[in-house]
Amino acid sequence: MTDIRKAVRNRYGEIAAGGPCTPGCCSTGTPCSTVPPEVAAAALGYSQAELSGLPEGANLGLGCGNPQAIAALKPGQTVLDLGSGGGIDCFLAARQVGPVGRVIGVDMTAEMIERARAAGTRAGASNVEFRLGEIEHLPVADQTVDVVLSNCVINLSPDKPAVFREAFRVLKSGGRLAISDIMATAPMPPGIRDSVELHVRCVAGAATIEEVEAMLAEAGFTEIRITPMAGSAKVIRQWMPDLRLDEYIVSATVEAIRP
Repeated sequence: MTDIRKAVRNRYGEIAAGGPCTPGCCSTGTPCSTVPPEVAAAALGYSQAELSGLPEGANLGLGCGNPQAIAALKPGQTVLDLGSGGGIDCFLAARQVGPVGRVIGVDMTAEMIERARAAGTRAGASNVEFRLGEIEHLPVADQTVDVVLSNCVINLSPDKPAVFREAFRVLKSGGRLAISDIMATAPMPPGIRDSVELHVRCVAGAATIEEVEAMLAEAGFTEIRITPMAGSAKVIRQWMPDLRLDEYIVSATVEAIRP
């Protein structure tokens, strides 16, 4: 567990320092500058309207979907982004909750926090803040959040039940999850499942839909809905073509309510 956490922190620290990466969760071996982040984000479901006007450095081309599409955010809400990275989903959420709303991004990588804060300063985003912390131990008070977002990060956690318990803790009554993440659809060969490198690249740590449903229910969530993303196989297949990852994983949206 410690080795995985360290590997994830190191990898995403490198990405934060080095610039945009390739499509998905940095799952290809090509240089990070090969695919423009706008192209990568568009392939994951972000519209041009969403991508326009983002502060420089916020869009790293990471992720496996667009949680904004299911978030249904409203003015004045408080939003929390788990694994906020460069801050793309935080800045998009800030547009929707408006100046009276509040957006908190949490990331365990100091370099990502530094990058996101710099982007927020450039954009004058006074309703967005970024906090250093682990998503299994959120630096957020109980029942203070309306919506929890996350994009292709929970699969990286070696303790997913703790992540969902923490999300439940910080949500207000009636608060909701709006997550894009990678799910396992078939047993992975040992060479994939046991690879720390493929865990870091958002593959080996994926849980099945049934496992995630059980974790959410155990944490206390209701109205759980997990929906595979149409067309995600094409994107995933490009990550590491020789491994045919689309035979084992799929991108999906996760929605749930704290009753």
